This record gives sequence, structure tokens and C-alpha cells, in this order.
Amino acid sequence: MQNLAENNLVRFINVTRRKHGIFANFKVKGVRGGATFSASISVDLSACELDIASDSLEKIVEESAKVAVRELKRAEFQFEGLQSL
Repeated sequence: MQNLAENNLVRFINVTRRKHGIFANFKVKGVRGGATFSASISVDLSACELDIASDSLEKIVEESAKVAVRELKRAEFQFEGLQSL
């Protein structure tokens, strides 16, 4: 588990329908730069290039997972506690 590709895990949880869209939900756990992290990601299926009515669930999960991983890699986090000092 020393390799970054081996220790990061994106797990599909479910698909939920809310009043403003349909979302695929994922849990992410991993290690980056010596820090262990976990996150919840919801991907709006309208942001994916999918036809929800005719595509299979496997394709929907795969395409939305690609969007989730891409956005997680681009995310920049900032520590909230030091800003208030």
C-alpha cells in the first residue's frame, strides 16, 4: 500500500434523486503526502455526458466516478482554523 494508486479507494454508495437533480454518491479514502483523508462526493449526473434513461447503471457509475476523481485531484483545500486568528 505504499503506491498512491493502490491506497486510494473510491467507493460507490448510491444514486439519489433530489428536487434539483439526480446524484451519484461516492466515499473516498486514501493517503496523500503522509496525510490520511476521507471525503464524500456527490456528482450531478447532468454534468456527465450520459443518457440516464438508456445507459446501464454500470456506465453511469463509471462515468460519474471519472468526474469525481478528476475533480478531487483538482481540489484545493485550505485550513479554516488559522483564518480566524
